[in-house]
Amino acid sequence: MKFFLDTADVDAIRHWNETGLVDGVTTNPSLILKSGRDITEVLKEICDIVQGPVSGEVAATEYDAMLEEGRTLAKIADNICIKLPTTMDGIRACNVLTNEGEMVNMTLCFTANQALLAAKAGATFISPFIGRLDDIGLDGMELIEEIRAIYDNYVYDTEILAASIRTVNHVKDCALAGADVGTMPPSTIEQLVKHPLTDSGLEKFLADWKETGQSI
Repeated sequence: MKFFLDTADVDAIRHWNETGLVDGVTTNPSLILKSGRDITEVLKEICDIVQGPVSGEVAATEYDAMLEEGRTLAKIADNICIKLPTTMDGIRACNVLTNEGEMVNMTLCFTANQALLAAKAGATFISPFIGRLDDIGLDGMELIEEIRAIYDNYVYDTEILAASIRTVNHVKDCALAGADVGTMPPSTIEQLVKHPLTDSGLEKFLADWKETGQSI
C-alpha cells in the first residue's frame, strides 16, 4: 500500500520524505489554512520535495469554475493531482481534466456508487472518508471493501485512496481490504512502528550488550 502524507506542513513533509516511506501528499483547504501560506506557493514547494502525486483541491463547486481552477492548479507542477469533490459537477470536470492528461483525485466519497461514477469518469484516485463514516456509526472499512470489489469486477484503473484515517488500525484494515493508498497525518505514520514489546525487547538487548563489554 502506498503512503501519502495528509498535510501542508513542508517541514514535516521534508522530514518524512527522507525516510523513503512517502509516495505522495494530499492537501485540502483546511490544511492550507492551517499552514498559513499561499496555496500556489506551498503546493509548488511540496511538489519540489515529493516525486509522487501532490493533491491540490479546487475551491469551486460549479463545473466551469472547477475546470478553470483545476487547470490553474495543474500549471504549478507536473506532479499536481487536481482534487475535486464527488458531486455531479465534479464528475463532469474529472472527465474533462482526465482527458486532458491531468491526474484527478475525487474526494469526499461516502458511497460505492459515487466511487463507481468516479471510475467511469476516469479518476486517478477515489478518496473514501472512512473516519467520517465511523463518526456517524457506519463502517468505513465496509466501503473500502465494496469499492475494491466493484473496481476488481470491471478492472478499473482508479486507485482507492483511503482518507480520513484516524488510527493505526485503520491503516492495517485498509491494507487488508485492498486499498491502494492510505493518506494520513505524520503522527499516524509515526505510530505505526511503535509497540511496547519492541521497546522493552530493545531495552533488554541493550542492557545485555552492555554487560558483554564489547563494541562493534
